[in-house]
Amino acid sequence: MNNESGKLFICGTPIGNIRDISLRCLDVLKSVDIIACEDTRQTLKLLNHYDIKKKLVSYHEHNKKSAGENILKFLLSGENVALVTDAGMPCISDPGSELVELARKNEISVEIIPGPTAFVTALALSGLNSRRFIFEGFISLDKTQKKEFIERIKFEERLTIIYEAPHRLLKTLEFLFSELGERKIFLARELTKIHEEIHFGTLSQTIKFLLENPPRGEYVIIIGGAENNNAIDFENLTIEQHIDFYLKNGYDLKSAIKKVARDRNVPKNQIYSIVHKI
Repeated sequence: MNNESGKLFICGTPIGNIRDISLRCLDVLKSVDIIACEDTRQTLKLLNHYDIKKKLVSYHEHNKKSAGENILKFLLSGENVALVTDAGMPCISDPGSELVELARKNEISVEIIPGPTAFVTALALSGLNSRRFIFEGFISLDKTQKKEFIERIKFEERLTIIYEAPHRLLKTLEFLFSELGERKIFLARELTKIHEEIHFGTLSQTIKFLLENPPRGEYVIIIGGAENNNAIDFENLTIEQHIDFYLKNGYDLKSAIKKVARDRNVPKNQIYSIVHKI
C-alpha cells in the first residue's frame, strides 16, 4: 500500500432508524477529512444529528466516474475519505464498488466499517429459511435483461431477494406471477422506522392486497423458491399433462401455453392448436 496516501473508509449508515449506527462509524466520520456521499442533503441530516461538520463531496451513480477520479486525487494527496450512501452499506445495490477498485489499483488502503443492509434485515425478519438465497437487487427495465432474470430464477429453489420502487411494485409482482406462477412472497418497507410494514402471502394474494393498499416507500421483496421441477421430464408428458402441470402451479392458461412452448422449443401456435382440439 502507498504509505503517503490517505485511506478510504467504506461506512455503513442506518437504513431507517438514525440510532442504528456504530460507535466506530461515528469515530471515522468525525476523523476523516472528506465524506463522499450519494446525496449531500441526506447525509447532512445524519451528520447534524451527531453534530459532525465535514467537507462533503457528491458521489453517486450518475457521476461516479468523474467523482471517483476527484476522490482519488484527495486520497493520493494524503487525505482520508469516508464513503457513505443515503442508507445502508455502500457497494450493495448502491455506488461504491468502482471507487474501491480504483483505490486498490492505486495501492490505497481501504477499510470497511460494516452497518445495516436492507435485504439482510428483511430476510432475518421474514422468518424464512435463510441458509440459501440469492440477491438480485433492482430488476432491470431492459426487456432482454428482464427476461434473463426470469430465466435465472424460474427453477431456482433458493429464495430470491430483490428491491423495488413503489411506483413499479405492482407491475413487478404481476410480471413475476405471469412468469413464475404462484409463489410465497414477503414484502418489507420502512424497515427500522416507526411505520415499518411487512406483508406475507402468495403472489396473487399480495397483488390483491396492494390493489387495495397502494404501495409507498421502497420495498424489499423475498420470493419463495421453486419446487424441485428439474427432475420432471417434460418430453415424456403429453401436451395436456404438461399444460396441467403449469395450471396446478398457479399459471393461467395463456402463460401455461407460453411456458410449454418454451419447454418443448416449439411455436406457441402449435400448442394453441393442440389445446383448441382438446
